[in-house]
Amino acid sequence: MRATGEGEWDGELLARTEGAELGLRVEASRHFNATLTGFWLELDSELVYVGDAGTTEASAPSIRKGVELATFWHIGEWLTLHGAYTASDARLKGGEDGADRIPGAVERTFSVGANALWANGLHVSLSARHLGGAPLVEDASIRSQSSWLVNAGAAFHHGRLEFKAELFNVLDSGDDDIAYYYESRLAGESAMGIADIHFHPLEPRTLRATVALRF
Repeated sequence: MRATGEGEWDGELLARTEGAELGLRVEASRHFNATLTGFWLELDSELVYVGDAGTTEASAPSIRKGVELATFWHIGEWLTLHGAYTASDARLKGGEDGADRIPGAVERTFSVGANALWANGLHVSLSARHLGGAPLVEDASIRSQSSWLVNAGAAFHHGRLEFKAELFNVLDSGDDDIAYYYESRLAGESAMGIADIHFHPLEPRTLRATVALRF
């Protein structure tokens, strides 16, 4: 679906998209590799989330560009490390006075993890994810905060049985998982509503245990 400059639907169901990628891959050995990718993406219409309606709507054309770095390192016979970093710039075309940011478009992400697998069937994993801040309005005067999330897990295989324990949000972070800025109204407030940041926090520290039988 595509919008006109005034934000009205122009009758077309699909928006034209053009993009390109250029990458470089390094394999120092069969145990280590790294990939660096640059990307460019241009859309005739950007989908923007409308918080009050809980849906998305077609908006102005946009252009996104950025880089991504991914690494993988297998150490010895039992340990694997991996990581990824992305940086991107997302803009709406035709924005006036710097009001060209795409609401909710995260600018930086980073993740790192480790997996250990022993011959006795024990598997342990640890991962961390960082999401940078994002503009919540077109002029970036209001922004979301960055967040960290750490997860861990362990599994043991014995014949057809699998015992697994997963710990989510290991550090019990109270960061926001996602945030939006829009008008809402509580009882007793103005009928016009009040514009504010609405957020969903990360789930609290949670332990999940599983026993599975394979047939």
